[in-house]
Amino acid sequence: MVSKITVKAPSSTANLGPGFDTFGLAIDAFYDEVTLTKTKKGITIVTDDNIPTNPENNTAGLVVKNMKKKLKIQNGVEIQIKKGIPAGFGMGSSAGSAAATAVAFSKLFNLKLSSNELVEFAGFGEKASAGTIHYDNVAASVLGGFVIVKTNPLNVISINSPTNLRMCVAVPKIGVPKKKTKVSRGVIPKKVKLTDSVQNLANASAIVAGFLNKDSELIGNSIQDVVVEPARKHMIPGFDKVKQNALKAGAYGVTISGAGPSVIAFSKNSFDLKKISSAMSRGFKSKNIDCQTIICKPSKGAIHQKK
Repeated sequence: MVSKITVKAPSSTANLGPGFDTFGLAIDAFYDEVTLTKTKKGITIVTDDNIPTNPENNTAGLVVKNMKKKLKIQNGVEIQIKKGIPAGFGMGSSAGSAAATAVAFSKLFNLKLSSNELVEFAGFGEKASAGTIHYDNVAASVLGGFVIVKTNPLNVISINSPTNLRMCVAVPKIGVPKKKTKVSRGVIPKKVKLTDSVQNLANASAIVAGFLNKDSELIGNSIQDVVVEPARKHMIPGFDKVKQNALKAGAYGVTISGAGPSVIAFSKNSFDLKKISSAMSRGFKSKNIDCQTIICKPSKGAIHQKK
């Protein structure tokens, strides 16, 4: 019987502009690694990173707690976490750990859970950071590629990405508030104009068509959000300049990555991604903010690391 499993899960970007709480894309910018070991009882967390070690306040801990309870697993579990995804920067950090944990738990106890079940269990981990369960990031990290999340009942649709799709993520070196996702959800308008809703719906539909037709340009050109981005961009110093610079440098589309403050630009491999990267850096520099830029592409989902 297997007594120890290690799984690596990718970072992700949610929303892709108009697809708020619906679209997610796994990207190979960063990875989290989780190792689960069977023990006699309880849940313990081992990590060298600055994250909560109380299972009630830890993404991976909440996933294990819920899976043990709902699937009636008697064993205890030790959770070892290596964080590679920066926390609080809109790259699906909590989702990466949650996704890796759900996949590892299923493998450790040979549960053979379906994709939807894995995503649902991983979603419990989002409560630790966002205060609510949402599935866009965890679905992308579990399954890889581009995902569309339907709820009531949960059903995740997964679509392979164009092979030439590339992104550039600019991660600004600024302080982010605790429970940042919760804070950034608080600024979203409660009511939306019908014309804005229609515009976002058209753009979101075109993004799906772009992924189905493997058309990176259509995806990028459709990443336009007139509802959430305008409400959140004030939380990212220099956002307008970063976006304007990236578009001038040849990016097809630019938006906030998840709840921010990272900004993501979409292009394809024929464009000069280094030019887009430096343009985004200059945008943040206009507000005296340094940033890390990562050129990345769509990633596969959570995978078992054989050691």
